[in-house]
Amino acid sequence: MNNLNVAKIQLNGDPYEIDNGTNLIELLNLLKIQKNKVAIEVNGTIVERNRYPELILNKNDKVEIVHFIGGG
Repeated sequence: MNNLNVAKIQLNGDPYEIDNGTNLIELLNLLKIQKNKVAIEVNGTIVERNRYPELILNKNDKVEIVHFIGGG
């Protein structure tokens, strides 16, 4: 990635680099995660699934992705 087009975020507590302008759907695609299997929090706020395409990640955002695990 070209440094001019890179945004450094924190993903589940670890540094992670994405392209500027990346939305949550694109991040999930990069990580090969299905959107219906997770909950996402950005900067301490839970994001509704219908907002994933419109929420553009910015430099220094803190993203937490929580996976749903079935059990019984």
